[in-house]
Amino acid sequence: MMMPFKRQALVEFENIESAKKCVTFAADEPVYIAGQQAFFNYSTSKRITRPGNTDDPSGGNKVLLLSIQNPLYPITVDVLYTVCNPVGKVQRIVIFKRNGIQAMVEFESVFCAQKAKAALNGADIYAGCCTLKIEYARPTRLNVIRNDNDSWDYTKPYLGRRDRGKGRQRQAILGEHPSSFRHDGYGSHGPLLPLPSRYRMGSRDTPELVAYPLPQASSSYMHGGNPSGSVVMVSGLHQLKMNCSRVFNLFCLYGNIEKVKFMKTIPGTALVEMGDEYAVERAVTHLNNVKLFGKRLNVCVSKQHSVVPSQIFELEDGTSSYKDFAMSKNNRFTSAGQASKNIIQPPSCVLHYYNVPLCVTEETFVKLCEDHEVLSFIKYKVFDPKPSAKTLSGLLEWECKTDAVEALTVLNHYQIRVPNGSNPYTLKLCFSTSSHL
Repeated sequence: MMMPFKRQALVEFENIESAKKCVTFAADEPVYIAGQQAFFNYSTSKRITRPGNTDDPSGGNKVLLLSIQNPLYPITVDVLYTVCNPVGKVQRIVIFKRNGIQAMVEFESVFCAQKAKAALNGADIYAGCCTLKIEYARPTRLNVIRNDNDSWDYTKPYLGRRDRGKGRQRQAILGEHPSSFRHDGYGSHGPLLPLPSRYRMGSRDTPELVAYPLPQASSSYMHGGNPSGSVVMVSGLHQLKMNCSRVFNLFCLYGNIEKVKFMKTIPGTALVEMGDEYAVERAVTHLNNVKLFGKRLNVCVSKQHSVVPSQIFELEDGTSSYKDFAMSKNNRFTSAGQASKNIIQPPSCVLHYYNVPLCVTEETFVKLCEDHEVLSFIKYKVFDPKPSAKTLSGLLEWECKTDAVEALTVLNHYQIRVPNGSNPYTLKLCFSTSSHL
């Protein structure tokens, strides 16, 4: 059970021996979670319970709260139905996306909900991403107004869209991805991979195969249109240190950026139009509540369908409050091939740098940090280049995640000029999969 305001969590093991092993191991070996050292000790609680909603069958709730962590692919009612219904009969689903992606799933009975929670909690919908964290919800019944991608009442198929029928039989695989999302930039789906055996409750209970589609590219580049929900609103931006280019430097890690506009009526707030709604989902998931220049970002889906260049004014640093990035070469999801090379990562204290000239050294990066008034890194690593390589890549580690985020926001896409060179090199930065060097 997470206690985010205390920066603590409770973990209940199956037996005392396992808990002892955890505490003993953590005392001997430092354990890092998301780049921060975690400390383990025994709790005074004997069991984890949720007030009024425990794991006890007598709790009587048939509605589950699903939090989808690291949602690299779109999550719709079709996806959740296909995952949940083979375990227990689903009656209603509601998806909401204000702070990350969460959903409530109402089952036919408490027993079905208990079985689904036991079978699916901790499972990945797709390989290495879209991880399900499942709790019992507070509402005991869901109210669905219309049937669409974000809500569906399976007892009332006439509420909207196509009539799929209450008794429709579905295969226990996520087979709808290739056809449902190809118009949004998906290629053909990848191989069918088995769900880990610990999540299977028997051949009739859970899907044994899951289809993994290729990473998507921006739909707007391919089809010239914007799906609904492709604009994100960011508040908590430092008014002296943030501008359109720096917003782009940070948000481009999660999808193509079309336009950025600071709002004149709400200081420190900007609208960011992204390539598609799934890029927005990734940005909200990974950047909401991130600390940047002493302020905490609030990132959420905007009600606006596009960013209109109106009420343009001059920011504190003299740059324009509006900028169009639709044709920027620094967008990283302009094709399916380019999109597949991006590793979507949450902010961390280690940055991966690439596309820098061979003459760049550790001192170059130190001076770069000094010149741009950002804290310098504490560790530096360069990867051995191939004999034919024209550029270098490597890793930079900062003291904490906030320092690394600020450095990336300022230095990403910096133009490095080489003596006697015709064109500058564009420094590319992204968050690394490594938590420490």
